[in-house]
Amino acid sequence: MRKAAITAEAAAALVVDGARVMIGGFLGVGSPDRLIDALISRGARGLTIIGNDTAYPTVGVGRLIEAGCVARVEASHIGTNPTTQRLMSDGAIEVELIPQGTLAERIRAGGAGLGGVLTPTGVGTMVAQGKQVIEIDGATFLLEKPMRADFALLRAHEADYCGNLTYRLTAANFNPVMALAADCVIAEPDEIVPAGVIPPDAVRTPGVLVTHLVGRAR
Repeated sequence: MRKAAITAEAAAALVVDGARVMIGGFLGVGSPDRLIDALISRGARGLTIIGNDTAYPTVGVGRLIEAGCVARVEASHIGTNPTTQRLMSDGAIEVELIPQGTLAERIRAGGAGLGGVLTPTGVGTMVAQGKQVIEIDGATFLLEKPMRADFALLRAHEADYCGNLTYRLTAANFNPVMALAADCVIAEPDEIVPAGVIPPDAVRTPGVLVTHLVGRAR
């Protein structure tokens, strides 16, 4: 089905305050900058952000932190963003740190409809607190529950008007798996091309998963 591109402002208006939002990217590479700008401009509040990290204060997800849009972060690290660290220490935002591989697998499980992920990572540490421990063939695993979100905000390299997406380099780390694990998927491509331009074997996210495409301002 052909998808009409919407503006970043219209997309940001769909993301309600208090929503759980997955945002792709790795230290800002592969994060949807126009969507982040639009969320800040509309004064989004109370968001739970799920992503690999919070980048830097002036980059990617870090800009949402600086603007006061975020109430909770679920990420693998916050070490590059002193603002996130300070707000966490002050009790101004909640932070759940999740081992990076576990984070990716929990998101994948949420997208695939699985009941969870068994991992040895965190066994015997504070990560295991409150989690089910399972013994299999003499080995100990934690049951990590699947993760889903209300929205996934993705950065793609190319999209066609059917919503098929490609990614480049580091942008492929979290964007494709997040496309499976949200109720509404909004993709911000660098370029929208006619259907058929993207070779079928280059598609990383099929258009059936994408709810909206964000076009560039004219």
